Order: sequence, then C-alpha cells, then structure tokens
Amino acid sequence: MSAQTTSPDLRIQVAPYRHEHFNAATSLIVSIQRDEFGFDIDLARQPDLSEIPAFYQQGAGNFWVALTGSKVVGTIALKDIGERFVALRKMFVAADYRGAEWGAAAKLLDAATHWARQQNVRSIFLGTTEKFRAAHRFYEKHGFRQIDKTSLPASFLFMPVDTRFYRLDLE
Repeated sequence: MSAQTTSPDLRIQVAPYRHEHFNAATSLIVSIQRDEFGFDIDLARQPDLSEIPAFYQQGAGNFWVALTGSKVVGTIALKDIGERFVALRKMFVAADYRGAEWGAAAKLLDAATHWARQQNVRSIFLGTTEKFRAAHRFYEKHGFRQIDKTSLPASFLFMPVDTRFYRLDLE
C-alpha cells in the first residue's frame, strides 16, 4: 500500500513523544534537514534531540509525534522560554505525508496550540528560513504573523539558519 492510499487504519494520530519514538523521530528530522534542506547537520550537533524530555517536555513545553499506525511521520515541539512564551521547534513531516489529504502538519500544530492554551501560554514564536515558502504559507494560514527579529523575546533560542520569524498570540 502506498503512502498516498488512505485507509482507516492509517489515519494520522498525534501523541506526546515517548522514548520508544527516539530513533524514528530523530532519523526523520535529520534526514529532512540533510536530504531535503541541504543542511550540513547530524544528530550529534543537536543536543536537544538527545535529551527530548529534559529539553522540551518541561514547563509549558512538550514534544509530539505524528503517527500512522506505529510509524513516526512527523514531529513538533514547544520549548518553554519563560514569561508564558514558547518557541515552536522541530516541525517536520515526511514528504509522503504532507498536504491536506493526510493533514499531518495541521494535526501537529493543532495539538501544540491546544496544549499551549491549556498551559496558559501567551504567545508562540518560531524562526524559519526565507526559502521555506510553503512553511510561510502554512504558518500564516494558521494565524501566525511575521515579525521582526527585534520583536522576539530575549529568551528566544536563535538557530543560525533562521532569517524569518513569526508570532501567534493565544490571548
């Protein structure tokens, strides 16, 4: 069965990250970063991924995986950066599971924003690069607005590749 054939047992489910997701989630993230985006990066240079519970699943933060059956096909994280703010990070969806047919990205973002509201988060911030135009459209469609880098909280974790920034106010 191809990934494009949707059957009731292969719908996308979003679940909080558990240790048994480690290999699949980190492999997905690194492969997209390297193979699709052309970044010279590996797991060793992303210490946050080696310590997902300690880094992300603290305070108002969390980390989720999108699953079809038991297969990890997407990830998203919120990092608590204080003052009732979180940073959206590690949003990746396998190429075969992108688009409205699967809705993996939307389901991941919905889970994260629902969680953030439950945690009384005021705003979600994110950074991305200029070349990810589909991501820009996706975030804008879901209520994020582009902001200047100077408008980010001092506690925001900058990634060297990020040149475009967004904010979603939840209050």
